[in-house]
Amino acid sequence: MATNSKPRVLVTREVFTDVIDYLSQHFDVTSNQSDNLFTPATLTPALADKTGAVIAITDRIDADVLAKSPHLKAVCNIAVGYNNIDVPACSARKVMVTNTPGVLDETTADLTWSLILATARRVTEAEAWLRRGEWDGWKLKQFLGVDVHGATLGIIGMGRIGQAVARRARGFDMNILYYNRRRLDENTERKYAATYAPMDELLARADIVTLHIPYSPETHHLIGEAQLARMKPTALLINVARGGVVDDVALIKTLEANRIAGAGLDVFEGEPKLNAGFLKLKNVVLTPHIGSSSEATRRKMVLTAAQNLVAALTIGRPPNWVNPW
Repeated sequence: MATNSKPRVLVTREVFTDVIDYLSQHFDVTSNQSDNLFTPATLTPALADKTGAVIAITDRIDADVLAKSPHLKAVCNIAVGYNNIDVPACSARKVMVTNTPGVLDETTADLTWSLILATARRVTEAEAWLRRGEWDGWKLKQFLGVDVHGATLGIIGMGRIGQAVARRARGFDMNILYYNRRRLDENTERKYAATYAPMDELLARADIVTLHIPYSPETHHLIGEAQLARMKPTALLINVARGGVVDDVALIKTLEANRIAGAGLDVFEGEPKLNAGFLKLKNVVLTPHIGSSSEATRRKMVLTAAQNLVAALTIGRPPNWVNPW
């Protein structure tokens, strides 16, 4: 009896069918089109006989999973960030890790601006009030927000997404400050009309602070009680980066006390679980991690992950290789 010589691969979440068709040209594909969330207990046996996997940020690849996946050669994340993957453990076992940079920058910047404007102008709070039938007519001091045009925008993390946000900010005639682990060169600063500032200074001066940094042990609770205390009482905090970059408990306390004016959040600690304290607040706009969620961008992300897997398992050099050796 003939045997299937194609490498076996796993796709851990529901993806577009044309991507499954593309992968099937190269591999024996097991796909989770029912989109049942893998747990550590179910992911491990699913990977036991697989050579590669297209995974999502909901899938944790750690040393224990790797130890029980002896054939695994590549894990391809459908995301730019990869804090769901133990990269050193993968490197130790010669498992290639890839991500999807460059394909979601503009869409995530769009969502950032959606949160900036919705938070500044209290859009979701006003809509909920209207839907409850409480609107009884126009009033001069009704739902007073803060102006975005001419304000000072503080960008923490001036990579591709941060720069896309800055480019949009110029259309609002904003003063742009940024903090980055490495200061940008003068030409790039000039291109975005952006001024470098230490983080404490940025927090104190900015009317709107927006976060665009990866999550890591070094950035865990980068914005906590002390940092929030440095912000203006009229300031807004926007997070479309990763949960854990902000101390959610400290932020809730700050918002409850009106020590800052509001927050717009697309990511949360321990998501999809959500600190119930956020739901009691009127001065916060909440979205369920939809930063890259346009159809065109999500298609590009999945296809990029699939192309990374094909390259990894055919030529051994994927284009977006996180841990090259």
